[in-house]
Amino acid sequence: MFTGIVETTGEVTEVEEADALRRIRVRVPGSFLEGVALGASISVDGACLTAVEVAPTEFVAEVIGTTLSRTIAPTYRTGTRVNLEKSVKLGERIDGHLVQGHIDGIGNVTKVKRDGSLHLIEVVVPLEVHRLTLTHGSISLNGVSLTVNRLLADGGVEVGIIPHTGSITNLGKLEVGDVVNVEGDLIGKYVGTLLRTELGRAGPREGSEEL
Repeated sequence: MFTGIVETTGEVTEVEEADALRRIRVRVPGSFLEGVALGASISVDGACLTAVEVAPTEFVAEVIGTTLSRTIAPTYRTGTRVNLEKSVKLGERIDGHLVQGHIDGIGNVTKVKRDGSLHLIEVVVPLEVHRLTLTHGSISLNGVSLTVNRLLADGGVEVGIIPHTGSITNLGKLEVGDVVNVEGDLIGKYVGTLLRTELGRAGPREGSEEL
């Protein structure tokens, strides 16, 4: 479990292709990996990955199956900058929102507006995420906890990037045509599933339209 408050960014230094698997080596600054043990979970652009090798200034993660098909991991190349966050400890302050690191799909950046300190980004997100997203609710893009400014009719969301977030994450460099990992709000997903289940059990009421 994560909070969506990115701690630092790392740089992909090596990508090794294997049978239905990618090994990604990431170099990290400072003491980010201090206390991180082999097998620990690390959020890489919002995707919860397992560290299969850990050294003082780098770690290796293996990406397989669903993660390859639902995230931007296949786009990583040497030099790619990735957002990083270690898993949250019970009892710590949660400054963002609850983020599982289970990516719902890929979003496409359709508009970027920069005007001084104003920095707005529009992203078309997976339909199942858009359905459960609220204006002023939460969404995670590349592992960054963000507030939704507006829901867009084209299946997109508009978010604002404050200067601090733009400078310490890879969101500040996004341009039209870029792709991002998207995770919808955890509470919204559970409530949506519960409502669909209950409506399915009850069936449509007499004289009403089925949802």
